[in-house]
Amino acid sequence: MTALTPSIAKVFTTGRSQAVRLPKEFRFSTQEVYIERKGNTVILRPKLDKDQWWAEMEKILDSFEGMPDEIDRDRSGLSDPVSFD
Repeated sequence: MTALTPSIAKVFTTGRSQAVRLPKEFRFSTQEVYIERKGNTVILRPKLDKDQWWAEMEKILDSFEGMPDEIDRDRSGLSDPVSFD
């Protein structure tokens, strides 16, 4: 299955709740998911535990590597800052 080819999942009732049996390729590696409805579409997203969240944040922060060099670049062509004395 590709992301553009929808799969079919079974909907069933367990107790007083409705559930969906997800195909193997859609399984989550988390214990909880966020669920939201947009129009007639239901969206499930993994809820990361603290360790998973920090791992994701580290990936994002690593992508900023080298930015301080950009901030510290040569500013010799700039005028002196304004003095408020």
